[in-house]
Amino acid sequence: MTDSGDRRDDARRRVEMNEAARRAEAAEAQVLVDAFVAEAGRRGLAPEPLKAKTYSGALVKTDKRGWYLNRSHSLAIGEDGGYFRLTVPDPGLLARFTGVKLQAEPPSLLVGAGGRDGEGGELSWFLQRVLDGGL
Repeated sequence: MTDSGDRRDDARRRVEMNEAARRAEAAEAQVLVDAFVAEAGRRGLAPEPLKAKTYSGALVKTDKRGWYLNRSHSLAIGEDGGYFRLTVPDPGLLARFTGVKLQAEPPSLLVGAGGRDGEGGELSWFLQRVLDGGL
């Protein structure tokens, strides 16, 4: 095999290993999220309608209810156990009135890693803070 073939195979294996690590982390984080949703229900912490902020800074309704994870309200856990980023592209004019549909993404064990809002840390800490009523 040529050197370029070896490099391609090595690169492909690194990508596969990174993807496997991301899937494993998301599965571990989802266990924490599911436990949070169950505990929030036991404690009677009602989910609230979630709002998203557009890139231009406008607040819009969403199709989800849940709990905000951070003070900037840029991340939330849905009552269905979904993990949502609440910064969205600017929707059309109608969507400003009707709301936007959020898509859950795989959760991460680290919240706000590389983010600019200055509030980052372990997912478990953010979840516990919400359960303890301190946001």
